[in-house]
Amino acid sequence: TDPNPLVCGGGAAALREAGVEVREGLMAEAALELNRGFVKRMKHGRPLVRSKLAVSLDGRMALANGHSQWITSAAARTDGHRLRAQSSAILSGIGTVLADDPSFTVRLAPGPESWRQPLRVVLDTRLRLPATARLLGSPGEALVLAATDPARSRAALEEAGARVEMLPHATDGHVDLERVLERLGELQMNELLVEAGPRLNGALLAAGLIDEMVIYLAPHLLGDAARGMFTLQPLQDMAERVEVDIRDLRAVGQDWRIDARVRARGES
Repeated sequence: TDPNPLVCGGGAAALREAGVEVREGLMAEAALELNRGFVKRMKHGRPLVRSKLAVSLDGRMALANGHSQWITSAAARTDGHRLRAQSSAILSGIGTVLADDPSFTVRLAPGPESWRQPLRVVLDTRLRLPATARLLGSPGEALVLAATDPARSRAALEEAGARVEMLPHATDGHVDLERVLERLGELQMNELLVEAGPRLNGALLAAGLIDEMVIYLAPHLLGDAARGMFTLQPLQDMAERVEVDIRDLRAVGQDWRIDARVRARGES
């Protein structure tokens, strides 16, 4: 049964009225798996959140100086572009954008212009994104979500092609993450791919907002001074740890891809 309340049961009722036998619930689990993002949005008003992480064998995303290109192999990066292609939107923070100047486009053969590009979403509390950022000049749309509105900065970004929206800020002064997901649900985004640094990933994880992770694990070590995957408050007890269920593990080039789902607190 379609979880969309606007059409739920309507098609089946029309078929039955026409004398067609209709059976429901067949392969329901497989259908749910195929449409998890759509079902999440229909039931909760927000997209499925999938965090993509490229890390070394000791779980580090970047060197202490921020350099991260390239941790994983070309094969893993191509696989990551397929993740982008299946996503409705890509979410990142202004820190990552300022450090790396990414385009966040799908770059698979024959070229970016041949693919539907996901909406690129940047959380930028104080509108620090430069109008010259690569993501503003790349194919597809860009949405900047901020909590303050310096008129001059907003005008420059909109002139460069960005859509800028103001959202409430949370108690820490940053854009409210729950409201971000609600807004993306209003924009009919089903699957959200997070490509961000440890601060945004940590904030989303701590708030219980990450549903899935795709981790590309590269066969080298960066050491304990390098940057980890998640910035979190120190845990005081093992009971506070975040537990995940590993759904798939496979080789991608010389790297390993781990697909995991985050367990809700208290879920066994």
